[in-house]
Amino acid sequence: MAEKTAHFRFYAELNDFLRKHERYQTFRYAFMGTPSIKDAIEGIGVPHPEIDLIVVEGESVAFDYHLQDGDRVAVYPVFESLDITPVVHLRPKPLRVTRFVLDVHLGKLARMLRMLGFDSLYRTDFEDPEIVRVAAAEHRVILTRDIELLKANAVTHGYWVRSNVPDQQVSEVLDRFDLCNQVKPFKRCMVCNREIARVDKKAVLKELPPRVRERHDEFYRCDGCGKVYWKGTHYQDMMKRIQRLSKAGGDNGRDGKGISHEESP
Repeated sequence: MAEKTAHFRFYAELNDFLRKHERYQTFRYAFMGTPSIKDAIEGIGVPHPEIDLIVVEGESVAFDYHLQDGDRVAVYPVFESLDITPVVHLRPKPLRVTRFVLDVHLGKLARMLRMLGFDSLYRTDFEDPEIVRVAAAEHRVILTRDIELLKANAVTHGYWVRSNVPDQQVSEVLDRFDLCNQVKPFKRCMVCNREIARVDKKAVLKELPPRVRERHDEFYRCDGCGKVYWKGTHYQDMMKRIQRLSKAGGDNGRDGKGISHEESP
């Protein structure tokens, strides 16, 4: 069987997935048979959830298009403001409520997203197939540092987190999913992800350290793991950090509502 050739060009952030000599330019791709364009693109290294539009010889195509000898292919990422409704839109519609499931490499990011109020599932024993299953069953976006995870056929909504620095990861996710105006600090337990609710001091009195009992009257309890939270000494510093990360100012923080990460022992 004779070897065939196509030429690919990837645009914008899709170049993050390519080898240096392939970035921001047209390059040659050799193949055998008639693979689907999805298989060819993922073979090059770009996971399909990151792609919004594929153009072959000037015409938009779907993932099941079969690559032909001599094809010239342009691949584009998610469009935030450009209307591409006349062409084949490859990504599913955005989820109505943005909820996440994170792989085992993103524990710090999971805690920080919870701190900002976002439903973020994370377990240290999550296996890739379970992450994919949970994402599909619960309509969650997969956040991962593992590109291969996003190549699973069942994945519809996912994002490869570029940075390995937690603060940068948070800003990256907020920017990517346009969540800056949806930040609601300290509404979720940073430990188990369940929601936190105001609780009467008398109900948690026995669980509080002596100094906390004397100095604080406002308490919250997680309805999942039972952790008790209050506005501790780090509260103001955490609010400044949240405002910096969210880039949205302090609409959710200026009113003084919310609690710090200090909790019952």
